[in-house]
Amino acid sequence: MPRETYAYVIIGGGLAGAAAVEGIREVDQRGSILLLGAEKDPPYDRPPLSKQLWTGGKTVAEIVLHDEAFYEKNAVDLRLATEVTQIDAAAHTIRDSQGNVDHYERLLLATGGTPRRLDIPGGYLEGVSYYRTLHDYHQLRATAVEGKSVLVIGGGFIGSELAASLRTNKLAVTMVFPSRWLVSRVFPEALGRYLTEQYRAKGIEILDGDIPLSIQRERSGYLTRTRAGREIRTDLVVAGIGITPNVSLAQTAGLSVGNGVIVNEFLQTSAPDIYAAGDIALFPEAGFGPRRLEHWDNAVSQGKHAGRNMAGARERFTSLPFFFSDLFEFGYEAVGDIDSRLTTFADWQEENKTGVIYYLDGNRLRGAMMCNVWGKVDAARALIQKNEVVSVETLRGAIQ
Repeated sequence: MPRETYAYVIIGGGLAGAAAVEGIREVDQRGSILLLGAEKDPPYDRPPLSKQLWTGGKTVAEIVLHDEAFYEKNAVDLRLATEVTQIDAAAHTIRDSQGNVDHYERLLLATGGTPRRLDIPGGYLEGVSYYRTLHDYHQLRATAVEGKSVLVIGGGFIGSELAASLRTNKLAVTMVFPSRWLVSRVFPEALGRYLTEQYRAKGIEILDGDIPLSIQRERSGYLTRTRAGREIRTDLVVAGIGITPNVSLAQTAGLSVGNGVIVNEFLQTSAPDIYAAGDIALFPEAGFGPRRLEHWDNAVSQGKHAGRNMAGARERFTSLPFFFSDLFEFGYEAVGDIDSRLTTFADWQEENKTGVIYYLDGNRLRGAMMCNVWGKVDAARALIQKNEVVSVETLRGAIQ
């Protein structure tokens, strides 16, 4: 028999899971809640792991989302360092790694993603950091001290943010990635190449158009060999090459899965009493088709929305999430479909420094990136959601 019955079970102790508690309590102040997290740390804000924790903008205590009093006040049974090993969708039960079996009325999957590993010799060596969690931060912070050298593998969001943070902390940083400029899936070529040169000017060695082929331990450090024949010796190796959504629980429960857990406009899975939110949710975003987003705002907004719907709100998810990043002096906020394969128009106030980049599919606006332009996310979102025919002339100065 189940050990206990909960009105709501949330699997995943990250941003989406924590936000779901808030959403549930907006609608239902009494239903029992169980929140299970695989990490030993309570839910925390993930973006500072590669940004403010390194620059002094925040402390570890400040990124924890809620104190113990929050969970007590909201009658949340918080079970940390615990993985759910099985969902029985028919019986409405879960089994966890501690041997507990619990019954749920409504369940949320917010299991996030697992960092992709380098499928090369040495890719699984102890000490190679696949940076994602607060535990990873503590481990890297203890060894990433001034004067040390580090190889950052990957030139996307995490790789570029970490490289900037480590260089700011006076490490000798080398980056290797297969594209020809940083964050190539998002930045248009002109901006991407400019920022890549800015990284070089900051003292970061950029090895673009190359990939690692092997990593081996060498005395107290690592030797990485690349496709281009380079041999890179560093004290530390950090890889940021994306994540794989954690969908195995959903698959074994018989839920519909694609590049994520498939949900409808209410964030329900193919089992109506099971919802999904955050990094794993493949949702029917209005005007964009099915998408899965790995950004802070999406996790928060979907988590809260799923919580409300679990509690009976029955509201369609129509939000257009935004995301942000800081790369040395270059910061941006972006909303919509930010894909460098789309047609782009850059409306610069100061070229490659301050202005707005518009992303278009034909004559329809799909996304906007505000570069060192702040407080304009709502204006950009409204412009995209109008879905009107636009031109370079009508976009010039539209968001400033």
